[in-house]
Amino acid sequence: MFTNTKFYHPYISPFDPCKPMKTKKYSTPPHLYIGFQPPNLEQFSPMEALRAGTLWKAFYDPYYNSYELAKGGIKGGIKG
Repeated sequence: MFTNTKFYHPYISPFDPCKPMKTKKYSTPPHLYIGFQPPNLEQFSPMEALRAGTLWKAFYDPYYNSYELAKGGIKGGIKG
């Protein structure tokens, strides 16, 4: 199983004038983990596909603003 969100720990200089960020994260798109598109992938309905930007659920990658997530403003998912 994979996750689209990756984390890493950058080098923290003792001379850095700013408060260091000890852990940083980034997102990778789902198509990196699928070599060739397999047959019979699960699909969204036409209206859900328009909202998601893709027909196939395996390729759906929502963007979540980290500031909105911290405030609890984004619930996630596709609303019909």
